[in-house]
Amino acid sequence: MDLGELLEAARHVWGDGFGADGIGAPGIDVTGIAYDSRRVVPGDLFCCLTGTLADGHDHAQEAVAAGAAALLVERQLDLNVDQVVVPDARRSMALLATVLHDFPSRRLAVVGVTGTNGKTSVVRMLAGVLRQSGRHVAESGTLTGDRTTPEAPDLQARLEAWADEGVDVVCMEVSSHALAQHRVDGIGFSAVAYTNLTRDHLDYHGSMGAYASAKKRLLEREFSSRAVVVVDDASGRQRAAAGRRSGLEVVEVATSEASAVVGRDGSRFTWRNGEVDLALPGGFAVTNALVVAELAVLVGMPVADVRAALGLLQSVPGRFESLPEVAGIRVVIDYAHTPDALTAALAAAREVSDGRVLCVFGCGGGRDRGKRPEMGGVAQSGADVVVVTSDNPRDEPPEGVIADILSGMDASEVIVESDRRAAIATAIGIARSGDLVLVAGKGHEAMQHVGTELVPFDDRVVAAEILGLSS
Repeated sequence: MDLGELLEAARHVWGDGFGADGIGAPGIDVTGIAYDSRRVVPGDLFCCLTGTLADGHDHAQEAVAAGAAALLVERQLDLNVDQVVVPDARRSMALLATVLHDFPSRRLAVVGVTGTNGKTSVVRMLAGVLRQSGRHVAESGTLTGDRTTPEAPDLQARLEAWADEGVDVVCMEVSSHALAQHRVDGIGFSAVAYTNLTRDHLDYHGSMGAYASAKKRLLEREFSSRAVVVVDDASGRQRAAAGRRSGLEVVEVATSEASAVVGRDGSRFTWRNGEVDLALPGGFAVTNALVVAELAVLVGMPVADVRAALGLLQSVPGRFESLPEVAGIRVVIDYAHTPDALTAALAAAREVSDGRVLCVFGCGGGRDRGKRPEMGGVAQSGADVVVVTSDNPRDEPPEGVIADILSGMDASEVIVESDRRAAIATAIGIARSGDLVLVAGKGHEAMQHVGTELVPFDDRVVAAEILGLSS
């Protein structure tokens, strides 16, 4: 596509807010958009993104040498190549990628889900419900890629490919990073959902206020006209009100009004004047199911079909996922890695356990240190036995991360075992018939980040081996 035409098309849709000060010379053909100089191919528009660790402007010469047809920059560079100067290269990149891929969200029903906890479960459950109605569904999120939400050019290319393949609904996790970095700008969502907001990612956002502001973007009219918002607390009700002020039609979900009965192997709750049997334990599963139900209706699925489909759902990988019992001991694997998520997982464990609750957990290195003592306090208050271990230490010594966790606990009553396999074995070894062992933090992840290496480690596989379930 001609660069001038590409820019003009973007301005036609987004107006002056697009903000390009320069314009490429006519006749420059742009065939792709790149943001990594190592991946540039001839004909690409190379976008110079400014990040916390690197500045794309420093790699523009490499991109030109690789065949970049032009540059998208936030400041003019002393290079003999056409440059388009914009105030925010990330946003402009997203909008140009949308145009270059011919507005793929116009050919799809895209559903976006944000929130600190529950995104993955809602997306996977929604996809399962819609598939039962015969819809051709694609998923984008934690379980399907290396990033919760891909960078804009990759995401738009993926949406275009799905539309070409005949997909009609895309269920997408939308992270706070994606919203802050404009990765989903240009997407028209058929509906969005906001589950909750609790402490996470403050190493990136810096404050809860900045984190909340990033999340709140998805409830703006720019993205959708319809939203489902969980209103189980005052902050949820405030988010629903903010969505309405932005011009959205907001459907509120209140778990307290669902008359839920939570059992060992599932739950029963009321939705739209009918009962739903859910083969997923825990109160949080009921909340997720209510969000899924309302989203499914918003994209055209009849209420009766939604109710029936919810009853057929299976557990989401690494989300309160139970292994077969051995000698009356139940082991549950969960992704809980925030204080709120661990609180909910422990509460669910208590609901379904006939005996004690034992918790194995750690915290990730290179991430928000402030939540570590909070996680320790949550674990100690919610479990009968706590084994503190390593999670994904990354570039931090595991012992330092563990020390931060222990600062929020009575360390004299805690078992410390930095080796994660040994920690899981310890908890299972001291468990008795009727007890439940919750292994929290990594969920579906099959690798452990140690320094700069990725080491194979899957909590589900390790626990199964220790229980003697593996052949």
